[in-house]
Amino acid sequence: MFTRSQTRALRIGRLPLGGGAPVSVQTMVTADPHDAAALAAQVARCAEAGAALVRLTVPDAAAARVLGEVRRASPVPLVADIHFDYRCALAAIEAGADALRLNPGNIGGQEKVRAVARAAKAKGVPIRVGVNGGSLEKGETLVSSALKHVKLLEDEGFRDIAVSVKASDALRTVAAYRELAEKTDCPLHLGVTEAGTFLPGTVRSSVALGILLAEGIGDTIRVSLTDEPEQEVRVGLEILRATELAPTGASVTSCPTCGRTRVDVRRVATDVEAALDRYRRARGNVALPRVAVMGCAVNGPGEAKGADIALCGGDGEFLLYLHGKIVRKVRPAEAVAAVLACLPQT
Repeated sequence: MFTRSQTRALRIGRLPLGGGAPVSVQTMVTADPHDAAALAAQVARCAEAGAALVRLTVPDAAAARVLGEVRRASPVPLVADIHFDYRCALAAIEAGADALRLNPGNIGGQEKVRAVARAAKAKGVPIRVGVNGGSLEKGETLVSSALKHVKLLEDEGFRDIAVSVKASDALRTVAAYRELAEKTDCPLHLGVTEAGTFLPGTVRSSVALGILLAEGIGDTIRVSLTDEPEQEVRVGLEILRATELAPTGASVTSCPTCGRTRVDVRRVATDVEAALDRYRRARGNVALPRVAVMGCAVNGPGEAKGADIALCGGDGEFLLYLHGKIVRKVRPAEAVAAVLACLPQT
């Protein structure tokens, strides 16, 4: 449907990035960077939600040691997020971070950037150059700043580099990544920085990332929301599914409801979707059938006949369809179990 931009290949732990590898979803945890138990639990939840990569802030040497502890039990690679003190980057490398995220303009100058590059190269730790709209030096653009710092790393013989150029609005973000994709073959990490709370942040991110991914730009994405990191992962996965860059997940066709509706479509559809997602994960991310949850007889029967499994609402009950044929009536409290009973149980 579209051709992806060709970028250099690198690996973050066991995760391939760039070079035609699948686009991955990542997030950043919010727990106290000194609380290993809280961080490990949050990383595990993010991985279960579908994150391929998780970032942790490392504000000091103690946090770097905690990152190392969390890394030993983590199901996914961990990225150390570094600001202001290059020694935190060195400590994170020694602690076992799989990658670094640097804003090179705020860690103390060129010599300190070079010191980090040398240490990262020795350990085989990739670096993401992360430039945000709120941290530019006078006269710079997102792209010029990013390329300046990429060159600084490459002058040290360091090439395991990913790049991000995030603005807080969708169209500026799109313009920056389009320009960057023409000027570098580094893998690109897509995102709208500080996108906002769940609804506006999801919309801004979906617009920007959807445009870029449909143009073949991007190797990994983060949806930055003022919300739980697991929500960022879920939105990111839906963006990849919508652009056909990830297999269809537990997505349920459901109607918006209206005054004709006599069943709680919203609750049932949400519960069915969650149950399908648990079913999929428990069986190694198997493909899922098409499921519809509809509220009334106007569009319900038509959608039901086009789905593999469907619930079509009536007056306080649903008709259960299987491959377009009515099986039986079910009460709303039975709806999730009825759908799951239609799935393979092995």
